[in-house]
Amino acid sequence: MTPAAGADVGVQLLGGRDVHFWFRATGFDALPVGPWLRTKPSTPVLDTGGYRSAIEAGDPDQRRLFTSCDDDTVTWPDGTREHVDAIILATGFRPAFPYLRGLGALDSTGAPRQRRGLSTTHRGLGYVGLEWQRSFASATIRGVGRDAEYLVSRLLRA
Repeated sequence: MTPAAGADVGVQLLGGRDVHFWFRATGFDALPVGPWLRTKPSTPVLDTGGYRSAIEAGDPDQRRLFTSCDDDTVTWPDGTREHVDAIILATGFRPAFPYLRGLGALDSTGAPRQRRGLSTTHRGLGYVGLEWQRSFASATIRGVGRDAEYLVSRLLRA
């Protein structure tokens, strides 16, 4: 939960440490239970402003979503086409995959058919940033890097 301007951020502290510290220190962030949860709870946004500031400053760098995908080529919003070896999507808290609808990569609810981020329908297609993809931190800035490393290592073996 991002506090409103002037809000007390003390509720995010436990024992003088931010909850992000405790999620990492206890191993809760990386506990690979995501694929085993039948009903996945929503992951709250916990930010005292640091993550929002970094994103607004362009760190990490972001690109607008491509508009179409054809075999090993994506088309960017400006019309530029680019060859890709694999597609890794980091969609954050509002996943939307309309460009994959015709490929059979989505289930009836529009969610990706995947296991731990690897598409179960298309070799070379991966997802990063899905809630509980692998762990509690999967849909967070803290955890997406770990999931991306896992995913890339699996894609390189395929």
